[in-house]
Amino acid sequence: MKKQPKYLISGGGTGGHIFPAVSIANALRELQPECEILFVGAQGRMEMERVPAAGYDIVGLPVRGFDRQNWFKNLSVLWDLEISMWRARKLIKNFQPDVAVGVGGYASGAALKMAHQLGVPTLLQEQNGFAGVTNKLLAKEAAKICVAYEGMEKFFPADKIILTGNPVRQNLTQGSKAEGYAEFGFSPDKKTLLIVGGSLGARTINQSVILHLKELTEAGIQVLWQTGKGYIDEARKAATPFVSSHFIVTDFISRMDLAYAMADLVISRAGASSISELCLLGKATILVPSPNVAEDHQTHNAMALVNKQAAVLVKDVDAEKELISKALQLIFDETQLAQLSQNSLKLAEKDSARRIAEEVIKLANLRK
Repeated sequence: MKKQPKYLISGGGTGGHIFPAVSIANALRELQPECEILFVGAQGRMEMERVPAAGYDIVGLPVRGFDRQNWFKNLSVLWDLEISMWRARKLIKNFQPDVAVGVGGYASGAALKMAHQLGVPTLLQEQNGFAGVTNKLLAKEAAKICVAYEGMEKFFPADKIILTGNPVRQNLTQGSKAEGYAEFGFSPDKKTLLIVGGSLGARTINQSVILHLKELTEAGIQVLWQTGKGYIDEARKAATPFVSSHFIVTDFISRMDLAYAMADLVISRAGASSISELCLLGKATILVPSPNVAEDHQTHNAMALVNKQAAVLVKDVDAEKELISKALQLIFDETQLAQLSQNSLKLAEKDSARRIAEEVIKLANLRK
């Protein structure tokens, strides 16, 4: 009897890790409908909700990140890491995966370290142009490393690297402009600005909007503003006098395919998944890299586009003063919008999830 393929996928913490992980799982299911997939995440993090919502089982580990401000607190972090390693070892022995896939985030360190020790081949997926700490630590033991940017040899062994791009949410290309206008009650006769701050929101972007609500609402454009759950109360309170059929503020957009489809210009953080989505869809974008990420990797992500005239950069420190005025200037500049759109499309890596899934299956077959 043929053995059912089994794959373990680990990582999370933000949508930038979770969306690629789920996309890889979906691609594996398409290629091997009979396969069994188990996710490993960090307890209390976003993946513990988003992964089951996508139809997959997930086990949470008590692993946490190190506290760089108060090293005394790291005694408990180290204890949780030890427990996580023990639980990951037991889990892998019971599940017996053919391959373990790590997408970055706290949990993937424990899970993939144990997988390697137990003889399970591992594959890493690095979303950013500046490699994350977890993936750098795991790279020596990994069989393959799938990356989204060129020049990653400075972080990983060159012979293991495969340029695949970042997997994106599979339904993003399904929506049309007409459906978008209908979904949000917008008009095709006005320019549309989409403002998003990543899966957790972005304080600087939200504050920049709040400070310039009058200019935005008097510019003759339509605005769809996703604040993130943590900022919605403040944003709604500030926006109440300005909200209309042409100005919507929400904490979460479930139909991002339609939001992207109708947007003439997007304001976004420079997370790897967001950039991959924007390039795939050819969206003109103003990127505001978050300064609150390890090794300032969002600036590295953004500059890969800016250097190819595929996006406009506004530094986080300058956003409150410059972001909205630059957006209102750009959204009416048809020539620059078209140039940004065309150049971002050139940088898109298509079918990334499927290409990564094929590499996972190759590893499984080699092991057999």
